[in-house]
Parts: sequence; C-alpha cells; structure tokens
Amino acid sequence: MNSLKLLLETEIQEFINTNIENDVSKLALHKNDFSTDYISIINQIVSKQKAKKKLPTWFKTPNILYPSKVSVEQTSSEKAAKYKASLISGEKLIDLSGGFGIDDYYFSTVFQKVVHCEINPELSFIVKHNFEQLGKKNIECILGESSKTLKNLNQKFSWIYIDPSRRNDIKGKVFLLKDCEPNVPELLPFYFNYSNSILIKTAPLLDIQSGLLELQFVKRIHIIAIENEVKELLWEIENHYKDDITITSINIEKEATQIVTTSLSEDYMASFSVPKKYLYEPNTSILKSGNFNAISQLYKIDKLHQHSHLYTSEEKIDFPGRSFKIDTIIPFQKKEIKTHLQNTKMNITTRNFPIKVDEIRKKYKIKDGGTIFAFFTTDIQNNKIVLLCSKI
Repeated sequence: MNSLKLLLETEIQEFINTNIENDVSKLALHKNDFSTDYISIINQIVSKQKAKKKLPTWFKTPNILYPSKVSVEQTSSEKAAKYKASLISGEKLIDLSGGFGIDDYYFSTVFQKVVHCEINPELSFIVKHNFEQLGKKNIECILGESSKTLKNLNQKFSWIYIDPSRRNDIKGKVFLLKDCEPNVPELLPFYFNYSNSILIKTAPLLDIQSGLLELQFVKRIHIIAIENEVKELLWEIENHYKDDITITSINIEKEATQIVTTSLSEDYMASFSVPKKYLYEPNTSILKSGNFNAISQLYKIDKLHQHSHLYTSEEKIDFPGRSFKIDTIIPFQKKEIKTHLQNTKMNITTRNFPIKVDEIRKKYKIKDGGTIFAFFTTDIQNNKIVLLCSKI
C-alpha cells in the first residue's frame, strides 16, 4: 500500500486541494512533478470532487484517501447513511460488504462496536486510514471474505448489515437478489446463526414483489429518495417474523424529510374524481412503493384514474410530493391542442398517457421550461386530457 501512502505527502495533498475546482482533463496534461503515479493523483481529485456534495464530512476532513470515482458514485450518501442509523441500534453490528464505509461511520454513532468487512485489500486499507482521520475508534476493519470472517469471529451481533453487489454477468437480465454477491436469500439461514436481525440494502432497480418472493421474514421495507430520486431500498429482516409488512417511503429534501408509511396487508380503498381545484404528484419513493390506493385513503384525496397515479382535491392539503393549482383542463383534441399548446413553453409530464414527452414536444413544437406545468393524462371517464397547472 506504499503507493497510497505516497498520496498523503504534504505537497501532493496541497496539489489535490489547490486543484479541487479545476478541470481534471486539463490537469492531466500537465507534467508530473511528484514521486508517485500522476494518474493516481488525478483520480484522487476526481473522486474528491464527487464527494463534495455527497460526502461533506469526508470532503472537509484533511488527509482523506479516496477509492475510484465509481466507488464514490456507488456508495451511500451521508444523508442516506444518517437515515439508516436512525432505524437500528445496539451493542454490535457487522457490515458484510463494507465498501467505502459511509454507512459504518454513522452506525458507529448508535452501536458500541461496528465491524467493517471488505474483500478488496486496497479499499480496506483506505477505509481503515480514513476512520483514523475521522476519529472513529469503535470501528474494526477486517480484510477478507465476509462469510469466512463471520465464521471466524463466531460472535452474536445485534445486527448484520449487507449491501450485495450485482454480478457483472447478469447485465440486461431481471435484477434478482440470488444473482448478487453474496447470495443473500441462500445465505439467510447461515446469517441467522450470528444475528436475528438483518438489514439489507439493495439498488432501487429491485422490484419489491420480487424481493419479497426471494426473502424470508421481511418486517419492514424502506424506500429512500434524496431530492425526489430513489437511491436505495432497505429490507429489515427479523428471524421467524410472520406479521404485517410495512413500507416506508422517505424523501429527504434540503429543508425537510417527508415520510409516508403504509401496510402491505391492509386493503386500502381509493376514491376517484374528475380534476378538481388542486393536483398532486407523489414523490418517487411513493411511486416505487406501488401503494397508490393508500395515498388516496390516507390523505382523503381522489385519484384521477386507477392507473394515472395523480390525485386531486377541492381544498389544498400538505402533500408528500409536488402540488399544483389546476388553471385549465383541455381535452386532448387536435383543435384544442393547437389553440392552447402549439409553439408554447411549458414543463410536460405524462401519466397513463399513450404518447411520450419527447413525441409531444416534437409534434406540437413545445419548448421545455417556464412556469406552466402540463400533465398529459387519462381521467376517470377514460378521456385523454391535459391539465395546465401552476406550481404551489
């Protein structure tokens, strides 16, 4: 790991920090005046640039080492890691897929001890070094294959945490947990020898119903979105759990966090209506949950159509998503469209509509942007309509 240690030399760290805002493609053309590989230095700058918004604690801490740009892109953000640490706590947690260690840093605030397992020697070295710079003394970094580490330690843990990675040979196929490393569905009985509580992180690509078919004893599912982009799914598993499964949809914004919890076993009933005064579009985490009828029942608002997933009300409510005032309702007919939409500027969204956004823009010469929000959708009477709205 001598090459990594060389990156910590004072003049190299000064070069990285001095050029953190600069164009790395231009920096790459400069002559290498240092004692180590110049590409490695450039890669540190690229990865640190990626960390600025996503990992502010790491970014502002001196002498942090970074893995590849891809590793930084794939790691949890601090915002997501903080949320995870609010869900569980206990004496000891073992992370079987440690990675860059963002989650473990926050788990260490709610557990007495955290064990970070990593099979990649370079990444394990980087993470151990970084935890020292961050002042974390209750995290132990162990290099090696996670199942062997678990067996060798032979301890009981309050929680096992794991983020299985999708194998490269399944590109283009349906995303299933059995196609990941490690194979969590197959290894669950083995994991239960060491803990009764398991938290699994998966990519948002995983279908919730598919995950439920593969996993046993699921207690809760958390869908985490940051600024309305779903980043990860969390699966809480408790050995022998058989009761109701809840789904929590979280959207973490700069100002506030919106949380909606629904049940998989409850038979929610939606009400339906033609568009009223206000229109609501749910956050992406709610859309991912698939519990569309629950939103109608819980918030006492009407759906426009069983498959439109847009909601309406006469009185404005505080809604976990975007809210609009409906200014005009236009039938999707040639004459009406030409009068109201052609050669205009507006933000277009389609929900349960046969034509894609790009096709609509091209066909009617509509520019993107402005203050008008146009929803192309289908109403309860199966009419194709356009709702021209003002954002609230």
